[in-house]
Amino acid sequence: MNITKKQENDVLVITLDGKLDTSTAPTLQACFPDVFDHMGKVQLDLTNLQYVSSAGLRVFLIGAKQAEAKGIPLVLTGVSESVFEVFKMTGFDKILTIVS
Repeated sequence: MNITKKQENDVLVITLDGKLDTSTAPTLQACFPDVFDHMGKVQLDLTNLQYVSSAGLRVFLIGAKQAEAKGIPLVLTGVSESVFEVFKMTGFDKILTIVS
């Protein structure tokens, strides 16, 4: 999975490209502490995210909790139908802020 970061005004856009699974989830998780200490708003662009495993879901949950603790809005955009189905089946669609 490739992770790119781009600053757009007060929003940091983190783009995920590929599969978020056991082998790639730690890379995303490692981004969060620094990001939430220095940003006003964080957007995860999932347009090119093809797959999310339970390890990936865990990282989204960790990120949401870290963002909330710092008072930083965390928004997910570009969620594909297949990834949204995973969020929906697990109840994450009610935990995460997902914008189409």
